[in-house]
Amino acid sequence: MNRHIIFSILLTFISLNLLSQNDSIKNPTLIYKFDIKREIGSTSWIHTQHAFEEANELDAKVILLHLNTYGGQVVFADSIRTKILNSKIPVHVFIDNNAASAGALISIACDSIYMRPGANIGAATVVNQSGEKMPDKYQSYMRSTIRATAEAHGKDTIIHGTDTTLVWKRDPIIAEAMVDERVYIESVIDTGKILTFTTLEAIKNGYCEGQAESIKEVIDKLGYKEYQLVEYKPSFYSGLKGFLTNPVFHGILILVIIGGLYFELQSPGIGFPLLASAIAAVLYFAPLYIDGLAANWEIIIFIIGIILIVLEIFVVPGFGITGISGIILVFTGLTLSLVDNVIFDFSNVPGKDMLMALIIVSAGTFLSFMIAIPLSEKLFSTGPLAKVALQTSQKIEEGYISVDSEPKNLVGSEGIAQTTLRPSGKVIINDELYDAVAEIGMIDKGESIIVTHYASGQLYVIKV
Repeated sequence: MNRHIIFSILLTFISLNLLSQNDSIKNPTLIYKFDIKREIGSTSWIHTQHAFEEANELDAKVILLHLNTYGGQVVFADSIRTKILNSKIPVHVFIDNNAASAGALISIACDSIYMRPGANIGAATVVNQSGEKMPDKYQSYMRSTIRATAEAHGKDTIIHGTDTTLVWKRDPIIAEAMVDERVYIESVIDTGKILTFTTLEAIKNGYCEGQAESIKEVIDKLGYKEYQLVEYKPSFYSGLKGFLTNPVFHGILILVIIGGLYFELQSPGIGFPLLASAIAAVLYFAPLYIDGLAANWEIIIFIIGIILIVLEIFVVPGFGITGISGIILVFTGLTLSLVDNVIFDFSNVPGKDMLMALIIVSAGTFLSFMIAIPLSEKLFSTGPLAKVALQTSQKIEEGYISVDSEPKNLVGSEGIAQTTLRPSGKVIINDELYDAVAEIGMIDKGESIIVTHYASGQLYVIKV
């Protein structure tokens, strides 16, 4: 009897095991992969958003990031790392050679890091476009951000005999050393150097779970035997949208908008500077409007500002409240379209987003005037547009005057007062009738006169 019971239990266990294996084959784990293999920017951020949305729709169990970048813009790197930290789906990263600067920040946010032999991670100091180190206020923000990212993974319990200690899974001080050269960590980094790990160094210091040669090897190390790999394919539209929403491109569009208006006002009637300005405005607002950032009222504010500036130039004399109001409205419309506010409610707008919007619009406006003014002088004086606008002047000494200059030749001539000059009147000189002004006193009708001088189209005479 006991043998029958044991046999039944073994048979049941084997059947359940076989069913479990068949179920895993029929329903393999869905692993969703997307790439970041370029400079971190608006396009990377848009691709990341779309990838996470698609992974959630497909009910993916794992997201695998294939990363190879030298860094990029901190504002977008921060958005990507926040997306990863808040993801309900585990996110793992395979560093294929480089995870520098912003790439290091993104990698540290992931649940696990795998690196190709010979790869690097670190060097997260904030620099400008020229590669020069930014002031400490920027470094301070980056130090705090990368520390917080490392801390988000919590601590592990280490058991030593009867003692237990808690240690960080990713040491925040090591993360900070990737930004600040003043950090000293014994046997890791000396002061005066920015920290960058090789693959083996990252494994040794808890910043890499293992090395791998390929995506397949990473998946094997994660423990998935039966899986379905789905890869994100960016659309043409998402790439175009990323390009159009790039802060640098926004600055260029603002330059064209302001510069085009300036060119058109310098030489009204040409047409194409105004057309270029209009196209730039459409390219500026269209993707922001589709994204839900630029609202109708923000675009209307911009248009009203343009109308007020035109009225100030062509209708209202001088430069006063109309022109100033127009400039303020144009600047406001361009700026608010870049931030996700709800009718002047900025409570949910991060300070860094507002600061970035102000910097983009201010820089674009400043550069437009710095470039447009000297460029317009060159184009309309000696350049290809020189023949479009009138450049010559009609000088008086060359005979260009608005009145008849013939009376000028009468200086010294004598004549008769046709009417009484009190002090102006009519005189006859060489049998021709002219207007004249008595220079001294009054001259009676019929008295002889002599022309003393000619000024402002008028003869001046005295009594002979």
